[in-house]
Amino acid sequence: MKLQSAFGKREERAAWLFILPASIALLLFTFYPMINAFVISFKDYSLINPDSSFVGLDNYRGLMSDPKFLGSLRHSFHFAIVVIPVQTAVALGMALLVYRTSWVSGLFRTTFFMPVVIAMGVASTLFKIIYNQDYGLLNSVLGFFGLGPISFLSDASLAMYGIMLLGMWKSAGFFMIIFVAGLNGIPGDLYEAAEVEGATRIRKFVHITLPLLRRTMTFVVIITTMDALKIFVPVQLVTGGGPADSTTTSVLFIYETAFQQMEMGYGTAAAFILFVIVMCISVVQLRLFRSNVEY
Repeated sequence: MKLQSAFGKREERAAWLFILPASIALLLFTFYPMINAFVISFKDYSLINPDSSFVGLDNYRGLMSDPKFLGSLRHSFHFAIVVIPVQTAVALGMALLVYRTSWVSGLFRTTFFMPVVIAMGVASTLFKIIYNQDYGLLNSVLGFFGLGPISFLSDASLAMYGIMLLGMWKSAGFFMIIFVAGLNGIPGDLYEAAEVEGATRIRKFVHITLPLLRRTMTFVVIITTMDALKIFVPVQLVTGGGPADSTTTSVLFIYETAFQQMEMGYGTAAAFILFVIVMCISVVQLRLFRSNVEY
């Protein structure tokens, strides 16, 4: 017993030694910056002037009445409300097409996944060229059918939809792979039993596939929500927040406030407001998608 106890303590010490480097890294590079940023959000802190004064909740009160910040939140939610259902449906549809193992499905699976491995900066630059009013591919195609040209990037009513299309094209392949893994985890016996009962493909999809994909769907929806609400690189590179701030999202507002206008305290407060919003939405989604289905 003493030998087992000594061996157990040795294993426990070894485990702590393995965990220690990662714990130190988390403390230094994640938790400490977050705590420091939270403190800065209550200060009139500027990158130009190192002297800062405590202003309490003034930064948060100012943001609640700042039309540009509220507009950026509205644009972020507009992006998320459109992208989440459309991208999830597209990714699930692609997964249903390619989840069976064959050389054809493998070929299409690779093709659908290719946009994921392209850097977002490269994809954004590519779509900016495609959307160009004078020589862009999209207007060239529309011109072939006698339509256009359309100012996709200078029209305030269209620019955000161009960003949405870019985001979905870039990310749908990743979530397709997640859905493929979920589909492959569903026992085939359930489909065979349903076929014996005379169930159609639609009934099998509604009563077997969707319920058993609920956990996978939860993961996909939550990750898509977080990605959508913190969209930044495509907006910055394709439209720069324009035209007339019609594509200025919350993260772009935070970046411009903190690093261009040098108002770090104000920008940090906006970041924490966005953090709380995303966390609350994620908790609500977890409760809505909570499932006790076992298979």
